[in-house]
Amino acid sequence: MKKVLLITCALFTGLITRVAAQTSPIFPKGEIATVNNHTGTVWLTELNKADSTIDINVANATFAPGAKLDWHIHPAGQILMITEGTGYYQEKDKPIQVVHKGDVIKCAPGVAHWHGAAPNSSFTYIAVSTNSAKNKTVWLQRVTEAEYNSAH
Repeated sequence: MKKVLLITCALFTGLITRVAAQTSPIFPKGEIATVNNHTGTVWLTELNKADSTIDINVANATFAPGAKLDWHIHPAGQILMITEGTGYYQEKDKPIQVVHKGDVIKCAPGVAHWHGAAPNSSFTYIAVSTNSAKNKTVWLQRVTEAEYNSAH
């Protein structure tokens, strides 16, 4: 009976360890962003800084529920790979898209857009930007409450 109990405890401990590993973030949250281009709390971690060998910036961004970036443009485009939560993505003059873990968003070059967390969910993505010399983000106006609330 002791052997059965020990084996059961070992299996249960292994299961808990695997579940915990599956729910922990892939990358650290990073530091709270202090720039004035968003509303709510946003954490940012730079994963790769473009250089002369590989001209790709990669960052991990995490948004508290309801946090969102201002309208902005990436002159050379950007790809967002959603890794956690539920968020919103909207291009100028188009309806909001609700996005979830596993979705990939292609932010077209030169197109004004915004993205952020849904009201009741945190939201995390990995952002990939190429052509760093030509792809400095152009920040525009704040997302209004009416724009944000048009998703529900």
